[in-house]
Amino acid sequence: MSSTSSPFDNSHYEKACDQAIAMCDLRSTVKALIMANEYLEAELLELQAAISSGCAPLPSSGCESSAA
Repeated sequence: MSSTSSPFDNSHYEKACDQAIAMCDLRSTVKALIMANEYLEAELLELQAAISSGCAPLPSSGCESSAA
């Protein structure tokens, strides 16, 4: 069975991008994206540290949490 649409439809990203550019000046938009990316990178590092130290269970571990 063949499909004419791609497995990943990114049209909603295109619309969001068009809206962001129309609503803001380009500098503010890029600045907001950089700030959001830095925040997400910090969150990822915290989560990786928690998993490495055993404070957060791995999603596929199947073990129950023993949080106090």
